Amino acid sequence: MPDVFDEVHRRCRDGEPVALATVVATWRSAPQPPGAAMVVATDGTVIGSVSGGCVEADLYERARCVLDTGKPALCRYGISDDDAYTVGLTCGGILDVFVERVDSSALPALDAVAAARRSGRPAAIVTCVAADAGDPPADNDPPPDPARRLGRRLVLTGQQSIGSLGDDRLDDAARDDALGLLAAGHSGMLRYGYHGQRRGSGIDLFVTAYATPPRMIVFGAIDFAAAVARIGAFLGYRVTVCDARPVFATARRFPEADEVVAQWPHRYLRTELAADRLDERTVVCVLTHDPKFDVPLLELALRHPLAYVGAMGSRRTHDERHKLLREAGLSPAQLARLASPIGLDLGGRTPEETAVSVAAQIVAARWGGTGRPLAALDGPVHHPG
Repeated sequence: MPDVFDEVHRRCRDGEPVALATVVATWRSAPQPPGAAMVVATDGTVIGSVSGGCVEADLYERARCVLDTGKPALCRYGISDDDAYTVGLTCGGILDVFVERVDSSALPALDAVAAARRSGRPAAIVTCVAADAGDPPADNDPPPDPARRLGRRLVLTGQQSIGSLGDDRLDDAARDDALGLLAAGHSGMLRYGYHGQRRGSGIDLFVTAYATPPRMIVFGAIDFAAAVARIGAFLGYRVTVCDARPVFATARRFPEADEVVAQWPHRYLRTELAADRLDERTVVCVLTHDPKFDVPLLELALRHPLAYVGAMGSRRTHDERHKLLREAGLSPAQLARLASPIGLDLGGRTPEETAVSVAAQIVAARWGGTGRPLAALDGPVHHPG
């Protein structure tokens, strides 16, 4: 959804309804994680992807039907389908995709999410994607109507809530759990009874989390930094390039970076940590390979639970850095977190090839990958999200 939100918002603002198909659950080797989305517009335009192509021809037709009727649908694709090789996931996974019509009636919610994203604040959309008969109602309660709940939305932007899932207690329970998912930066499924009971019968809610993007900080304004910044932006990071030399740390040299800072590296990192602008998703790439910059910077970075800390340099440089960091008091466990020399062994030489090797190591660290050829491994090709 984050990749297609702007398109959904723009078209609805212009009075054009769209069909929005969102992956809400996956099993085994599914090609896209929950939250991946595809939009089908009234003119037939398709934006985004939910599977890399293997189910999208069928999903396109279903989306056109939902666009015409306005009735949402939860579609399952996978190897259990009789026609798996026609419309299913031949890669062996299963995914559930919720298809809904989004039109101008959703504009207040979409406007609120858009405003939150512009200001860098997190937001979440909670959507009812499935409903069953639930538990037998109490004597004073009317029987639940699953069809009336399907497609209902609750939008959360900070302390503000827009819309309702159909019950105040359900809204309260979903709000608490959705804010937990949002804090972790994850989209995912929640299940409740019709009145917010935390049990396995009643309503399935999908939380689309619009967390602030993770940060990548590249230290060292060299040609390799420009390539790493470019691929970092491509991977969805908010990229900062920092160097102590103002003549090199310029926006013109790093057009793909979100910001370029002329400051001593360890001082900048200390400022960002103190301001709580870094978290467990932050990656740090140290490309300066100069001890007067590297050592105080790495000493600080490795004392905090950042997602990835890598440093460029030869093996001799690596050994000398390790010695200085040990003398600075870093523990073996902290030193073990340092990816040095930075990147995976791809045999590359150019800045762009080096950036690919760095990005590959960052992705592997994020998802627990081995960095080995998939052909040499058993098990699912796609790791669960």
